[in-house]
Amino acid sequence: MIPLRDNIRSKNYPVINTTIIVLNVFVFFIELAQGQELSQFIFTYGLVPARYSIPSISSHFTLGQQLFPFLSFMFLHGGFIHLLGNMWSLYIFGDNVEDKLGPFRYLLFYLLCGFASGASHLVLNWNSQMPTIGASGAIAGVMGAYMILYPRSRVLTLIPFFFFFPIVEIPAVFFLGIWFIFQFLSAAASGGQGGIAWWAHIGGFIFGIIFLRLLLLFKRTSEAGKVRRITKKKTSHRMQVIRPVSLGQDPHRYATISITRTEALNGTGKLVNIPEGYKKRTFKLIIPPGTSEGSKLRLSGLGRELDGGERGDLFLKVQIED
Repeated sequence: MIPLRDNIRSKNYPVINTTIIVLNVFVFFIELAQGQELSQFIFTYGLVPARYSIPSISSHFTLGQQLFPFLSFMFLHGGFIHLLGNMWSLYIFGDNVEDKLGPFRYLLFYLLCGFASGASHLVLNWNSQMPTIGASGAIAGVMGAYMILYPRSRVLTLIPFFFFFPIVEIPAVFFLGIWFIFQFLSAAASGGQGGIAWWAHIGGFIFGIIFLRLLLLFKRTSEAGKVRRITKKKTSHRMQVIRPVSLGQDPHRYATISITRTEALNGTGKLVNIPEGYKKRTFKLIIPPGTSEGSKLRLSGLGRELDGGERGDLFLKVQIED
């Protein structure tokens, strides 16, 4: 299952989440520049359990050199696909968690999840000499928090199936629950062997829920409130999923579309996705400048099919968000 987007719009630009993504990409380019020294670079800045469990190895490192990999390992990746998969998941789920926690608590939350995932891997692979790297554990924490914060949200998901690529909306609880079960089964099947730190994912997910609960006990600071006012979004989702309804024998269908006041004033373009069974119909919608609350947009031929092959229309009622 490949997540494409969720249906929860963040109200603020995810400054910290975006910065984390940029840092991961930047560090990946540093990795590429290592050339033949890449293996040594990974062993130095990745998390290697044997560096902590075997005295003859740990004695060669200072306290600072032992602590730093708990931070650096979560910014390293084993290849472009590894980086892309992690950053895409962080892009989809991280903005909403940052929206809830605010930038400062979210940064602390992310780092704590990464540290906890590394600690989980260390404890359960105590004598391993293989380095673990990647943001997966920290992102697993973000996904755990997302599941708690937005249990009713839906994730637009691409499901590759042989030569078919259906796109369906899946409840976030189901999507993330299946993901967690897969991590657990994979960890049990691998027996701690292999190149994927399954237990780091599991630990990150569980601790993400715990850290979320703890951080929500602390109120936002005044500085965080200032940042939120500065980063407040002025646009809604570019792609919106709508579910038209029909009334009785009425050939027309009806739905609502949400835009911001800025978009209503200046006009905007949206990609509208209409689920129709296992298929989805997507088209571009232009909303003209000066649109007011309650305005109706008529889309010819997108209503119910009538006898003779003709179709009714689709009427979209404009809802302006505060």
